[in-house]
Amino acid sequence: MKELGEYLKHTRIDNGVSMEEAAEDLGLSTSQLDNIESGNVRAFKDVYSLKQYVRQYAKYLGLDSEKVVDEFNGFLFEHTSKISLEDIKEAQRKLEEKEQKKIKSPYTIVHKKKLSIWPFVIIPVVILLLFIIIYLIVSSINRAPVVDTELMPEVRKEYIDEFTY
Repeated sequence: MKELGEYLKHTRIDNGVSMEEAAEDLGLSTSQLDNIESGNVRAFKDVYSLKQYVRQYAKYLGLDSEKVVDEFNGFLFEHTSKISLEDIKEAQRKLEEKEQKKIKSPYTIVHKKKLSIWPFVIIPVVILLLFIIIYLIVSSINRAPVVDTELMPEVRKEYIDEFTY
């Protein structure tokens, strides 16, 4: 990033623009512009806003802003790819500690809704019972009538076989 900042600084000087004038035209503070020119990325909270500042600054200086942003992206990729896994875990641990240290008030606590398991148990049981009841009803409707030949001895067997299903 220092090389890119130096390039932007030399271009600004070659164009005859003072730092105060450029900062005022861009709507930035002189310290922000100085940090961009010196390559001090840590002075900015958000890398994406820094990227936009670099783009605006390059455009202001009459440079190809896309090429300058590509250079910035190259720096960003190289910088972030050198971060070790231990550093990432340490930063995550610090963030979790910071979250735990926050003052908790009944008005600021976000209450998480607990997911109840009862609907997931009751609904399948009710559906199963409905299927069983429907099955019993349908099977009782489709059942063949029982004909007892002992009670009706005069009825012939062929006649009974004709009505059974």
